[in-house]
Amino acid sequence: MAPPDVSSKRPYLLRAMHEWMTDNGLTPDVVIDADFPNADLPQEHVKDGRLVLNVSHQATRDLHLGNEFVEFEARFSGRPRRLSIPIVNVLGIRARETGEWMLFAEEDAVGDDDKPPPKSGGRPQLRAVK
Repeated sequence: MAPPDVSSKRPYLLRAMHEWMTDNGLTPDVVIDADFPNADLPQEHVKDGRLVLNVSHQATRDLHLGNEFVEFEARFSGRPRRLSIPIVNVLGIRARETGEWMLFAEEDAVGDDDKPPPKSGGRPQLRAVK
């Protein structure tokens, strides 16, 4: 377990995977846990408490993959919307064309990369299939 003053690896891994996908002409999709308080998300696209969003530079405007939030503007049903998603609600990132995934562990599991994230009650879980 990492010391309490060590920052989360999640935003760094997200940025690295996004850059790798972009450099290789792949479409980065992020999977969001849509069940967070005060979520202003396009609810018509939420399925089973999850939201998959294309975060390519072509699909977004002013994309910022920060340490605390993923922020960007995108069009949903023809209307522009500004999204600000807490980084802890980003569950993973995948390359759409290849299906390659990076799933993020729960914050309390950071530093123990061999253990899968704990399962939550009854909701579908994402799995990397090789």
